Amino acid sequence: MEFAFAFPGQGSQSVGMMKEYADFSIVRQTFSEASDILNQDFWRMINDDQTNDLNLTINTQPLMLISGIAIYRVWESLGGKKPTLMAGHSLGEYTALVAAGAITFPDALSTVRFRAEIMQQAVPEGTGSMAALVGLSDDIVNALCIEITSDSHGESLEPANFNSPGQVVIAGHKNAVLRGIKLAQSKGAKLTALLPISVPSHCSLMTLAAKKLQQRLDILSVKPPLIPILHNADVQHHADPASIKNILVQQLCAPVRWTETIRTFAAAGIVYVAECGPGKVLTRLNKRIDKDLQCLGLTDSTVLQKAIKILI
Repeated sequence: MEFAFAFPGQGSQSVGMMKEYADFSIVRQTFSEASDILNQDFWRMINDDQTNDLNLTINTQPLMLISGIAIYRVWESLGGKKPTLMAGHSLGEYTALVAAGAITFPDALSTVRFRAEIMQQAVPEGTGSMAALVGLSDDIVNALCIEITSDSHGESLEPANFNSPGQVVIAGHKNAVLRGIKLAQSKGAKLTALLPISVPSHCSLMTLAAKKLQQRLDILSVKPPLIPILHNADVQHHADPASIKNILVQQLCAPVRWTETIRTFAAAGIVYVAECGPGKVLTRLNKRIDKDLQCLGLTDSTVLQKAIKILI
């Protein structure tokens, strides 16, 4: 059975998100390992987040990596076979690289924490924003962004996530995003929503962060992945470590091409796509992209064990 794994990024986190896997020692060990590396109690954070630290970018990015790898380790420990292909949505691309053996878990953790810090530093809080637009074609959203940017006196607006047909996230300067929302509404958008995110990811405002990330990745040990990974920026698999580093840098400023990624899975003969991480954000998107795909969200061990029996 041909199947793929998809690893979620920011936006899938929630208090108690790993409670269904709490009885697995390998999960607690993974969180303990991460806490020792970054000197933070991540298990306590996801189970007793009184200060809302869970939603801070510098915490969310490592947490999603930790959770995805913890669930993948459960999958392996219970005899789950390796997927044919992998992909990760934004931050999830790093989780995929760890699962595929291209980057070690400790190296990925420190890199992801660094990535989160430089992304926050690149744009002063309140300067940038992101918004979801539903009900418009990709072409209309592209044209909308060009129109706003050309008339915004140096402010930019760009597509950031092509999540599914008719669902695109835009990013850029906050005023440009607000103007983009109004223009989208005038063009017939069914829904527009300003996202509670202070960092405008996957757009040119991340250029400074991308330069810093390049320097960090230059000294990172990367191996050819044991499982092919489709990357966000070009929907291609890269086996060469230098190419992987380059595509991770590009990812910060380029849109996440998720719709194309899932369609490429289908074209490659993939029958099942399993979301390996908390929540079902990608599972819902994947169903909208290709109704013929069988989509599984590994949100608890019962579903995971059923998936192992199916995907033999």
